[in-house]
Amino acid sequence: MKIDIVLDTNVLVAALKSSRGASFRLLSLVEHDRFTLHLSTPLVSEYEAVLKRGITALSAEEIDDIIDFLCSRAILNKIFYLWRPVLKDPDDDFVLELAVKANAAIVTWNVTDYKQAARFSVVVMTPREFLTSLEV
Repeated sequence: MKIDIVLDTNVLVAALKSSRGASFRLLSLVEHDRFTLHLSTPLVSEYEAVLKRGITALSAEEIDDIIDFLCSRAILNKIFYLWRPVLKDPDDDFVLELAVKANAAIVTWNVTDYKQAARFSVVVMTPREFLTSLEV
């Protein structure tokens, strides 16, 4: 059974900064259909905005290609409801809303930021924990 996940932006950033960590291994599995990735327009917009701040060595075109690839492999969800604020960082609320809509786990390096996700029965785990759950 494939696991449904929402990939927090910090995991994508970590994956694109280093090819040696759990984030990179997780990102490299997207094309192998080991899990189902869920996206929303706000999350894709955040991916693009953060990555294009120059925090990686990638060009704007390479970033566009990566985002296009993720979009081609993911399920795009439309969110018709908002619960804000719920989380410590209100900028993370749209990630929680997507996870609830998609019935998906949140994969993030900032697990403590999503403590309130348990109220919505949303599992939150690090990339390393997620990879372990896949037995990779």
